[in-house]
Order: sequence, then C-alpha cells, then structure tokens
Amino acid sequence: MGIIGYAAALEQFHPSELLTYSILAEQHGFKAVMAADHFQPWVPQQGHNAFVWSWMAALGATTSNMTFGPGVTCPSFRYHPAVVAQAAATQAAMTPGRFWLGLGSGEALNERVVGGEWPEAHVRLAMMQEAIAIIKQLLSGKVVKHDNGKYFSIERVKLWTLPDSPPPIYVATAGPVTAAWTGRECDGIITPGAAPEKLKMLLGKFADGAKSVGKDPSAMPKLLQLHMSWAETHEEAVQNAMTEWPNGGMPFPKQDIRSPEDFAEIAKLVRPENFTNRMLISANIDEHRAHIQRFVDLGFDEIHVHNVGRNQTAFIKAFGEHVIPNLKWMNA
Repeated sequence: MGIIGYAAALEQFHPSELLTYSILAEQHGFKAVMAADHFQPWVPQQGHNAFVWSWMAALGATTSNMTFGPGVTCPSFRYHPAVVAQAAATQAAMTPGRFWLGLGSGEALNERVVGGEWPEAHVRLAMMQEAIAIIKQLLSGKVVKHDNGKYFSIERVKLWTLPDSPPPIYVATAGPVTAAWTGRECDGIITPGAAPEKLKMLLGKFADGAKSVGKDPSAMPKLLQLHMSWAETHEEAVQNAMTEWPNGGMPFPKQDIRSPEDFAEIAKLVRPENFTNRMLISANIDEHRAHIQRFVDLGFDEIHVHNVGRNQTAFIKAFGEHVIPNLKWMNA
C-alpha cells in the first residue's frame, strides 16, 4: 500500500500553524510529511523560513506514526556534512523507523546566504556526492577522517549518539545522471511532479543504477513532491496559485536565483496559463484524485501533496475523505 504524504511548506506557514496542520493530516489519513528546508521563501508573500530541524523534532514528538524527513537539505554550503549527519542521527534515534534523510545539491536562494562562490551545477553535484559519502560513513558509527577530499575535510571523529540503524538517504533529482547515481549509492529517490515521459525516464535511470550494483529498485522508495491548487471555486484556486505560489508557473530552472525579491519581480510575468502542465489548478476534487492516480500508476509509492493555498484545513479534510481512500495502488 502506497503513502500519501503532506508536504509541509515551512517557507509559507508559521511553524506552529504547520505543526497543527500536520497533526490534522495524520488524523485524516496522510501517513508521512516532507518538510521544506528553506532559509528564505520563494517570494515575500509566502513569508516564513522556520528551521526545519527544530520543526521536525516537534513533529516527531507530536505525531504517532508518520514517517518524515527534509525535502530536502543541502549538505554542501550552509551546512557541513558532519553537522547534517549529527542532526540526522539524533532525529533517527528519537523517532526510530520514522525518519528519512532527504538530500539535494542546493539552490542559491537558500545556500548563498553564507556567501562565497556559487558553483556550476556539475560542481554542486560533485560536492553533494562527496558530502553524502561522509554522512554515510559517520552514520555507520565508524571513526571517520576525511583529509583527501576535494571539497570537505573532517578531523578524526565519530558520532556518539546513533540510532539502532542508520536512516535511509533519499536524494532529490530531476536529471538522469543524478538519478542513476542515486540508484547506485543511496536508498531512494525524490523528484518533483513533471511530465509522465520525463518521470518514466528518471525512474528508469534510477532503476538502472540500482541494478548495476545488485539492488532491487522495486524495493527502493520512490517519492514524488506534487504541488497543486484546490479550493472551493476555480477562481479561488487560480488566485491562490498566482498569489501564494507564482514560482510554480515559472518554466525554467530556479537554482541560481538568489532572493525572494528577484522571484517576486519574475512573478509579475506569470499568468494563469503558465501553470498548464506544471501544476493542476482545479476546484474539482476528483480531478485532483485522477491527477495523483497517474503518478501512482507510474510507480511512485510515496506522493507528498502540497496545496498552495492558505486553505489547509479544508484541503486536508477534503483529500482525507475523497482522495486518499479512492486511490488504487499497484501492490494494495
């Protein structure tokens, strides 16, 4: 049986408010949370930047069975990989079997806040790969000394507080090279909603990478983050998308844009039609169910949905009643 998760937008809501929504989501059939790790919101209207690691500790303490993790943390710039490993080990020790570590190569919006060079995408990928190798070593409980790397160094050290078993590492990617590497080196994949043809390609590359080292890709988690806009009327759904999530209508890579104010200027060019084939906007809840079902049918076993409006309570209750029970999973 697959999982519908609640995508917790910490760049959009006060952390206490979002904790209330996550508790409500568990009560209405959502079985997981993907928590955004943002130092800045996409646009000023969103208005928040709560620290995800503090928030996840509260989430673990106030929910019962939900699995959860950051969607995603970059271990290469504002965090050193040793600190990410320490944080992940502590969270996994406090919530055994519930926490996963989502990692990615980063965006300037969140990582450039500490200054320094912002390298090209291939360099950021190499940095993430080296960082993940360090994190995996530390989570194993071994003494680690990393003095021959290209991007990071660590003195001889080990983690003292460890979970009974290391948390699984899932990597976020929308590209074939990283998808294949993730299949080989990590435990699962995270990717955003996209055209079915692209997603099939990514899952195929992920599977190829896993098979190349003797792993069974069918047993490895495949997570999708899906933004949408549902409201009581179509007009409200459109307005929510335009006001709260204009970045969803920007059809270009966003990793190099550095400030919410820059995104806000670009947002002035966004029109409702720009969301077509990028984010479903509809007041018809069955249309949303059918939209999610398409991704279930592609092979995703965990789909984290983010309704971009402020109408979170109504969204959680409506989807809990009309969408989650009516999805048909491959291995149900």
